[in-house]
Amino acid sequence: MVQLRSHLTEAEFVNRVQRQQQAGYFLVYVEKNNSIKAVAGCRLMETLIDGQLLYIDDLITDTSERSQGYGSALTDWLIEYAKSQGCVSLQLDSGVQRAAAHRFYFRKGLTISSFRFKRSLQ
Repeated sequence: MVQLRSHLTEAEFVNRVQRQQQAGYFLVYVEKNNSIKAVAGCRLMETLIDGQLLYIDDLITDTSERSQGYGSALTDWLIEYAKSQGCVSLQLDSGVQRAAAHRFYFRKGLTISSFRFKRSLQ
């Protein structure tokens, strides 16, 4: 996860995950030969517009392990998990600069459904 959230120290990362876990955030990962290859941080949630959904906050495959099927397997598992939990959709945000990730999401059947607007307050 450090490759995706490199702006956080290990302590900051652990603290944030622990706080978010209190609100239902959980981590899942693909492991091979005692090495984590891909990891996702997500949460079940319900919104007025979409109903029950699985929101993926974080999704990363180790940069040295990309195109080996780990991210695809993890995403497939997340889709099946969401279905088993009664979710009507799986959603995530992705930075506009992440073209390779966007191609991956399209291949996995995700579509662009909205724009996300943000205003920094600091």
